[in-house]
Amino acid sequence: MNYIHAIFALAVLTALPVGAQNTYMNPAPDLTVSSPGFDSTQPSSIVTIKSRVNEVNLLFIAMDKHGKFVRDLNQEDFSILDDHKPPQSIVRFSQETDLPLQLGLLIDTSGSVHGRFQFEQDAATGFLQRVIRPHYDRAFVSGFNAHSKVAQDFTDNVSLLSRGIQRLQDGGGTALYDAIFNACKDKLMKEDPDTNRPVRRALVIVSDGEDNQSEHTLGQAIYMAERAQVIIYTVSTDDSGLILRGDRTLQQIADATGGRAFFPFKMKDIKNSFSAIEDELRSQYVVSYHPADFEANGRFRPIEITSVKKDLQVRARKGYFAPQQ
Repeated sequence: MNYIHAIFALAVLTALPVGAQNTYMNPAPDLTVSSPGFDSTQPSSIVTIKSRVNEVNLLFIAMDKHGKFVRDLNQEDFSILDDHKPPQSIVRFSQETDLPLQLGLLIDTSGSVHGRFQFEQDAATGFLQRVIRPHYDRAFVSGFNAHSKVAQDFTDNVSLLSRGIQRLQDGGGTALYDAIFNACKDKLMKEDPDTNRPVRRALVIVSDGEDNQSEHTLGQAIYMAERAQVIIYTVSTDDSGLILRGDRTLQQIADATGGRAFFPFKMKDIKNSFSAIEDELRSQYVVSYHPADFEANGRFRPIEITSVKKDLQVRARKGYFAPQQ
């Protein structure tokens, strides 16, 4: 009599985030179950069921009223609501200052940034030289005007990334929303690092925020960033000193994804903006929990995380999309 070997791979939950940095679903240990009617002492009669538990890893940032990062907080200092309900259980809570980075750098190469383009290239190069650690972090560089063009694909080689930045040439219209949509969908969403730890997926955009060429809308760009678990930082290249439409767009993108918008009034302040992003990428907490009443129905689940201490601001994504079962 032949024995039956059955292997079931149940990818039940792979929820996308919208929290402080990102939300991840962790794999559960393999479960080995004996199949009824077979001798459990024989290897060929074992049915192995592989599953994933509904564990959400939410990364977030806490700042005081002066805008300084607070790095000495505990689990009891925060309150979490997932889909308007407290989590079923908290699995772990920790400070995470050393997460692997998956970073995309989008540089506006349209004609409107011509006078500041070389300085922006130099500032971006210095940023990547400080942030990317060989054999640990990975980044790509893309320029965009009416179309997006990857100047350097994912790598941990800073020299290659720097050369990619310097190869960019300015001119043409601006398709900012398309650049965000494509970077999240085609690059960051598909990048799957060989690690069991959470990673920090981030997109840094250097642009004036104006868009006149995109096929996608602003809402579609933000939606794709949420699906890809990406936090977006924006650095405005507008030095007029006025709050223009493009600046409001950059602020909206950053707020929706749990990131931060920077508006340097002088060109030298762009370097300070990159330094602030660098500091923030290394200053986060992660809390892992099982959400209550979780259903794999593809629905957006809002997240609210607040500090029980006064004068503390918590910055996180607004929620995540549950997977389709």
